[in-house]
Formats: sequence, structure tokens, C-alpha cells
Amino acid sequence: MYIDKAYLFEGMHEETRKKILESAIEEAHAPGDFLFHQDDPARYFYILSEGRVRVSVGPQGLLAHVASDPGDVIGWSSLVGNNTYTASAECLGPVKVSKIEKSQLDQILHEDPVSGMTFFKHLAALIGRRLVDSYKASLTAHGEREPRSYG
Repeated sequence: MYIDKAYLFEGMHEETRKKILESAIEEAHAPGDFLFHQDDPARYFYILSEGRVRVSVGPQGLLAHVASDPGDVIGWSSLVGNNTYTASAECLGPVKVSKIEKSQLDQILHEDPVSGMTFFKHLAALIGRRLVDSYKASLTAHGEREPRSYG
């Protein structure tokens, strides 16, 4: 299982990480399968082990991100207070993921606030990187060459 080496879990107490690993469900998906659709109830988040997942938004399925690196987080809407997913996640080929239920993760992290803080700092960093990548893609689409400061 790749999840035990994922950046999201680095620096957490070993016992807490072990509980999270034990709660994870490994799944395999075929090309064209969806892990979830936009506006579905956000109950799980996923850690990619193998394959590529296209994350898209809106009725036209506009590309937002392609998760392709082992350890990539998919479905983080479930972790930041959203009741529904803000995008859809489609498997572009054979995919293996570890699925973790948000309510189980909440309980485990509630029992170890220090690991919880570490987890959410890593999650914020991952979301920040994805946001910067989105800014860069937007600049490229509009023909701008020099990135501006985004805070």
C-alpha cells in the first residue's frame, strides 16, 4: 500500500498513522470509472497508488487537474468542510487508490491533535500547490509570460 509513504502522513505519530492505514480501503478501477461526481456527497478522500485520474469541474467537464503521482490526494473537498465534491474524478486508465472515510479520519485525528495539525498543514500545502498550478495554467491560457505574486 503506497499510502504509508504519502506526503500527507509524513511526520505523524506512528500509532495514528497505523490507525489511518488500517481504516483505508484499497480499490481498483477501470478506465472510464468515476471515483465520484461533482455534487455527490463527500464522504471519502482518496490517495492514488497507481494510474491517472482526471479531476474536472462543471457540466462541460473542464479540466482542473490530473492526478498521476503516487500519493496524490483526490477528493479533498471531503476534508475541508464541504458536504459535496466540488469536481468529478474520472479514471483515465487502470487506477488503484486507497479510500478513507472522512468520519473515521476525523475520529482518529481528534484523538491525536498534534498529528491532526501535521495532516492539515500538509493538506494545505498540497491545495496551495494545486492552486498555484491553476494560476499558471490560467496565465498560459491568456498568453501571459511572467507570473504575478498571488500572496
